[in-house]
Amino acid sequence: MTRIVLAPDSFKGTITAVDAAVALQAGWTEVDPGAEFVHRPMADGGEGTIAAFEAAVPGSRRMPVTVEGPTGADIDTSWLLLPPTADAAGGTAVIDLASTSGIELLDTLRPWDADTTGFGQAIAAALDHGVSRVVVGIGSSGSTDGGTGMLAALGARFLDAAGAPVARGARGLADIASIDLSGLRAAPDVRVLTDVTNPLVGPRGASAVFGPQKGLNSVADITLADRGLGQLAALLGLDADLPGTGAAGGTGGALVVWGGVLAPGAAEVAELIGLADAIADADVVITGEGSYDGQSGDGKVPSFIASLAAEAGARAMLAAGRITADSDTSLFTASASLTDLAGSSDAALAEPARWLREAGAALARRS
Repeated sequence: MTRIVLAPDSFKGTITAVDAAVALQAGWTEVDPGAEFVHRPMADGGEGTIAAFEAAVPGSRRMPVTVEGPTGADIDTSWLLLPPTADAAGGTAVIDLASTSGIELLDTLRPWDADTTGFGQAIAAALDHGVSRVVVGIGSSGSTDGGTGMLAALGARFLDAAGAPVARGARGLADIASIDLSGLRAAPDVRVLTDVTNPLVGPRGASAVFGPQKGLNSVADITLADRGLGQLAALLGLDADLPGTGAAGGTGGALVVWGGVLAPGAAEVAELIGLADAIADADVVITGEGSYDGQSGDGKVPSFIASLAAEAGARAMLAAGRITADSDTSLFTASASLTDLAGSSDAALAEPARWLREAGAALARRS
């Protein structure tokens, strides 16, 4: 009997990691009906982080919360409560920025006004519940506010030269003259999941690298936001060159100031959901993501899981929405592209579950 661990990431914007694993199993079973499956849907701190923990940790509970989304309007979302453990007697909260302040929540980009207030409000709700540990995923950010919205929701105050609160979002960064952290809530054990190692400022910083995808389209806009983030770092006493502080429009840096520890997203999620133990006696491990390209070998879910499979002596296989010519698939004994199977990227995007089933069957035939 073949034992298979299914550990895909989400195929961003098309299908969740949980549903991707179900589809892959359905396809494989058509070819090998006697196979045994273990589901460990993955994430790296972005979209799908909560779902990955929910699927893998028995006794986890969604905790509804209403927060101010990135437009300022209320949205209904949730954080995840994991059961108490020996080192987290009050339980662990898993909170992702994507579902509270993420770019997917914006119909129109708001480069100067979107902020992370809702993310901070969800963290505050978890603290009110009495959790002992907070795990936050900060991928898919919709703002470049340096995490000021999050910190404000936790009790910080950002003031202009007259002592009045500055505008929210990146718009207010340049006006910050002083910061009052006296009301900032104490941080418990905080782990920050991210696959981004960019510093806060400079040519590899939050504004220059990620600002354009959030609507900072001109050199002048990027320069102004970068200058504001640098001023924020100086007032907070934050090393703006620290790797990871540029994640989520600078929210990575704000979380460091609060007391968080930055951690590689895929590795941290894998440890917390017991992925290595699941893979230990597996014959095959199937992973995947929407686009497997030249950047996928740098700490992303598929390459990380391939390394775990190699350590365990299991065969790693890949199913991806597309596999680009510049990608290295040598880590995998077999791979399948949904785009190739469907005949076009549009067809693959329209019916991801169907083509993931086809990919599962294709991988089974190549095993």
